[in-house]
Amino acid sequence: MDTKVYQIPCAIDREDLLARLHIKPDSSYIGKVDQLIDEALKIGNPKIAYKLAFVDDKGDDFVVIEGIRFSSRILRVNMEDTFKAVPFVVTCGTELADWAQGYPDTFDNYIADGVMEAVLRSALEKSYARIDEEFNLGHAANMNPGSLPEWPLTEQEPLFQLLGDVQGLIGVELKSSFLMSPIKTESGIRFPKEGTFYNCQLCSREDNCPGRKAPFDKDLYKEKYLKKD
Repeated sequence: MDTKVYQIPCAIDREDLLARLHIKPDSSYIGKVDQLIDEALKIGNPKIAYKLAFVDDKGDDFVVIEGIRFSSRILRVNMEDTFKAVPFVVTCGTELADWAQGYPDTFDNYIADGVMEAVLRSALEKSYARIDEEFNLGHAANMNPGSLPEWPLTEQEPLFQLLGDVQGLIGVELKSSFLMSPIKTESGIRFPKEGTFYNCQLCSREDNCPGRKAPFDKDLYKEKYLKKD
């Protein structure tokens, strides 16, 4: 299947944004925040590049999707019961990235960065719902290159290879460092999976991480993902 592109309606959860920026509703900074929200909603153009793909082969610590190898024991175990995969790249859009550069002041840039992050969060929620419905995934989970040491950022390369010309399609560049530009972009593979899986369950970083979706489970890796001799 060819890679698809979808332009996602731009949306921002204002209350959540204020909480993440640590700005109270009665703060003197509210006017600036609302100004940047209004501007972003007018020019924001978040997008997703995605496709339905199928697994060709599986080994102890790798999965081959449409002839492209992904090396990860965790990905392999999580995809044990499926041969269906949806690689994706979701971005806040180059329009917002360019817009944010017009706010070099430290505080204004802090707000603009938070606004772009809010647009990305909304775009991801809409993207997951669209993927699940379009491809009938049922209960689904994601894995994202670079989110865990066992699936490093270098795995961005095969993911972009699988999707094709991502930069031409939605403006997202994969740099030599394997980081993406615009920075407010997320890539990954979504797949059907019974039960719950979040990258956070295997991440031992501090519990107050703003992106944490589930608590760290210190026994999960040993119980489920450690290769048995």
